[in-house]
Amino acid sequence: MFQSLDFPGGRVAFTSEMSFIAESSEKRVKCYRVLDDNGHPMSSRFEQISKEVAVKMYSSMVTLQIMDTIFYEAQRQGRLSIYMTSNGEEAINIASAAALSPDDVVLPQYREPGVLLWRGFTLQEFTNQCFGNKADYGKGRQMPIHYGSNRLNYFTVSSPIATQLPQAVGAAYSLKMDRRDACVVTYFGDGGSSEGDFHASLNFAAVMEAPVVFICRNNWWAISTPTSEQFRSDGIVVRGQAYGVRSIRVDGNDALAVYGAIHAAREMAIREHRPILVEALTYRVGHHSTSDDSTRYRPADEIQHWKISRNPLARFRKWIKRNGWLNDEDESELRGNVRKQLLHAIQLAERTEKPPLEDLFTDVYDHLPSNLQEQERLLRETIEKHPQDYPADVPV
Repeated sequence: MFQSLDFPGGRVAFTSEMSFIAESSEKRVKCYRVLDDNGHPMSSRFEQISKEVAVKMYSSMVTLQIMDTIFYEAQRQGRLSIYMTSNGEEAINIASAAALSPDDVVLPQYREPGVLLWRGFTLQEFTNQCFGNKADYGKGRQMPIHYGSNRLNYFTVSSPIATQLPQAVGAAYSLKMDRRDACVVTYFGDGGSSEGDFHASLNFAAVMEAPVVFICRNNWWAISTPTSEQFRSDGIVVRGQAYGVRSIRVDGNDALAVYGAIHAAREMAIREHRPILVEALTYRVGHHSTSDDSTRYRPADEIQHWKISRNPLARFRKWIKRNGWLNDEDESELRGNVRKQLLHAIQLAERTEKPPLEDLFTDVYDHLPSNLQEQERLLRETIEKHPQDYPADVPV
């Protein structure tokens, strides 16, 4: 009598008892944490970081916070068309970036500008993109916050949700074939995990044994849709096992926990040729974008609780100060300098010429096809007939 069966994936044992796998385990997956809410280490066993790295991490988190505040205000003044903040998610941005190598390839969503900031993207470069001037690498074709940098291995942000995930797996498989000592890291929100691309990507990565780290920012909200209306599983982390992907849940508001988890995930992805799924639990303190008013679908006291009591900067600041690596004077000087640099960058960006009209049609085809030539001709004729309806600062 056969007691088991050889089947793809391993030997399967038979049983005479009929039982269904429960829809969820009795206990929820635990969340990895290093610092408690008061900035005290919960254990001495965590990935250590130097004073230099710690101070740079905190300085970058502060810079990201100030950049969000000023650009948000600029949009409210009508100087930007739209903006999206990373408020409450600064630790995920900066700590994950700090744990990576410059050779690692990043495919972001749209709430990870801190990763680009850590890699050396300047405040002027951020500002040029948001204002869509001639110095913008995208030549003004993208909405604000759709950053990209070939130099820094950071793919340009794409608005459609989760489309970067299968692309990330393909890029990771390419690194593997080239025997590169690097991995691909891709970011997405809990809403992205509800897209088919997410499921296809995890399966694709597992089967191809691609060195890719999936980082999910589970911040409760996909615009106005809460996670309770998106899935019934124990968050995102449990989905990895179904596809054969090693996974971990981490406190996304704990910079040291995020750093340690991504550092370990990167090593496993490269050394063992495998995908890793990281679910970072956090909260989107800001509105989805400047087109959104989140107080219409969630209580204001909930927002304030996470903004004050669970603030990732405040927690990390307590740990750094306790180590004697930062004082109030240093932070005050930092905040003043960043604000001054950003305001200057905005002034310069607004004075910089806009990209010429012809850039709307270039950089796709080597030779412009006849249909696009016709579109350009019609557009120029329309502008000539109705100049009052078109921006005067765009060179025609």
